[in-house]
Amino acid sequence: MQTLHAASPEDHHAAIAAHPRLLVDYYKDDCPGCRMLDMALRTFAATSDAEGTVLLKVKLETVGEDFFRGLGLRQTPTLALFADGAEAARLPGFQAPAQIAQAVERHFARAPA
Repeated sequence: MQTLHAASPEDHHAAIAAHPRLLVDYYKDDCPGCRMLDMALRTFAATSDAEGTVLLKVKLETVGEDFFRGLGLRQTPTLALFADGAEAARLPGFQAPAQIAQAVERHFARAPA
């Protein structure tokens, strides 16, 4: 699984447009749940379920709190799944590797790898 980092809202929008199977990890540095989700995403990335999926890391301290609020994000971490440019699911809080795999299977079944 390829990992990208958004340095701006424009990077965020460009990644959504460019990748048909995109996981977006909205996080911040001082968040214990965010660190746990990062470990779960690394575990998921090592599985065959992650093939063809791109991960975009979007850090609150980098893109700004106003951007997060504009997306309607209420907590970190939040994992969003974008299929063919449209948000297919939003999973707030920590997600275990099996939960991530389940969401990917459910929401990316039709999106090309």
